[in-house]
Amino acid sequence: MSFLSDYLRHKRDCNLKRAERKERISSLGPEYHAALSGKDLDTINKPIAELVSGVQSNAISPISVLQTYGKVAVRAHLKTNCLTEVLISAAEDSLKNSKGVNLQGPLAGIPVSLKDTIIVGGFDTTVGYSSFVGNKAENPQDGPMVRLLKDAGAVPYVKTNLPISLLSYESTNDVWGRCTNPYNKAYSPGGSTGGESALLACGGRIGIGSDVAGSVRVPAHFSGCYSLRCATGRWPKAGILTSMPGQEGVPSVYSPMARTLDDLSYFTKAVIGMKPWKYDHSVHPLAWRDEVVEEFADQERRLRVGVLRTDKVVDPSPACKRALETVEEALRREGHEIVEMEDAPDMFEALRMGALLLNADGGWWFNSYRRFGEWLDSGASLLSFGKWPSIVRYLSYLWIKYIRRDNLWAELVKQTRPISAAENWGEVKKREAYRAEWFEYWNRKQFDVLISPPNALPAIPHDASKDTFSNCGYCFLFNLLDYTAGIIPVTHVDSALDKLPSTFDHKRLNGIATRAYRHYDAERMHGLPVGVQIIGRRLEEEKVLAVMKRVENALGKDKYKLFDPELLNNVVD
Repeated sequence: MSFLSDYLRHKRDCNLKRAERKERISSLGPEYHAALSGKDLDTINKPIAELVSGVQSNAISPISVLQTYGKVAVRAHLKTNCLTEVLISAAEDSLKNSKGVNLQGPLAGIPVSLKDTIIVGGFDTTVGYSSFVGNKAENPQDGPMVRLLKDAGAVPYVKTNLPISLLSYESTNDVWGRCTNPYNKAYSPGGSTGGESALLACGGRIGIGSDVAGSVRVPAHFSGCYSLRCATGRWPKAGILTSMPGQEGVPSVYSPMARTLDDLSYFTKAVIGMKPWKYDHSVHPLAWRDEVVEEFADQERRLRVGVLRTDKVVDPSPACKRALETVEEALRREGHEIVEMEDAPDMFEALRMGALLLNADGGWWFNSYRRFGEWLDSGASLLSFGKWPSIVRYLSYLWIKYIRRDNLWAELVKQTRPISAAENWGEVKKREAYRAEWFEYWNRKQFDVLISPPNALPAIPHDASKDTFSNCGYCFLFNLLDYTAGIIPVTHVDSALDKLPSTFDHKRLNGIATRAYRHYDAERMHGLPVGVQIIGRRLEEEKVLAVMKRVENALGKDKYKLFDPELLNNVVD
């Protein structure tokens, strides 16, 4: 009976939150349900500095800005199911009563969306778990990250969808439902910060997500927006709830996402300019360095750019390869030096080590919050394989290694298990040695930045995580190294240009690649966004953003097409 009652509570709380969300949206004024007007489009496309200046001088009403982005959020949600908690009414009340938001700050009046893990006083932080429903009583006040945002003048107005494990390329859970890609509803917007990327692609402005294995970068790549994976200690992370508390083998970082690169740069500088170390003890007291931006923005400076073409586990699909080559060619035209990276340190070792460190508890923590019958995405379910009897895991390993003759896949299966404290220490020791190896490699090659695919595939179909879960090396590597990395959207999948050759046989690949390539279909993926990753070293946010701008300028007419209002057309309330 305890299982039954647990399941019934689960269903009750899921229904409660969905009904609450529906009521909050339907109770908004008629201005939030109208079509986008010319004035709305002007607000959406106005440079962020101009919006801030207008709010600070009272030339622009912060209420009107909120209404525009509230309208975008409502329509984006109807299209993609991207929202969880809807804070719009509370935000409007705060602005009308001039309380809690500093409208003279560097983000004056700018609506900011937040991943559901971020604590906002008076609202639940469910992380998609039904067992967390009602926890707003435990957090009646804003967390430090939200306090910083409001002190800067930002207006938190919605929270966004995610997977409960925070370890998925999909953003789906029983509480809030499935979030879809705004370009193709049969595909994922990415994970674990997929609700953010879906909203931003539909015209949202700026947001905050978290990244432990590519969780702000893969969604930006899948959905066609911009993101920056900050190094640990550069961006605040206090005031959040997670399904993996205490996991520090591959530390999660909170980081910004945006619809445009200018917004991403402005937002990052504004938050760091707020001295986040005064809000969060884990942040380094490192001020924004304009001189670094100027150094790498200098058009006379020629960059030495390493090109990471493959992680030698899953080669990039034709669409992702074409995006990388587009950026490479643009940089060559500008006179920058391109350096091949065939001799880079073994990236499979990073995948193996990172997977073991990230899942050192065998998935115990994120499973511990689940109620009986609560859905878990298929990718994260693989991590629960570690709870199986050791003899079953060992026989699976032997079968894959010696019958299937697939050493890479066998090694990952072998590592999917809980480990002891002694083993964990040993892996951390290996991690530090691996970081030192990359440090010396970078010094020897004298790179300014690296470029690489963010993933071997564009957006994946729903429920494909079980086959693509281990296809994360291009992003995960830089979490393990704790490097700063950004995503710029570059192109879209083209069914003619990006189809696989007739001779391609995915069954001849290693098991990790075989499973990934089951889901690559250029015809079905036609029109999905494709991005490229720009990588610097630790705490090089200023450099990476400056180089991202140079890359975007170098693309010229090939620059990615930004928000198209057509994405929100034909959405019926």
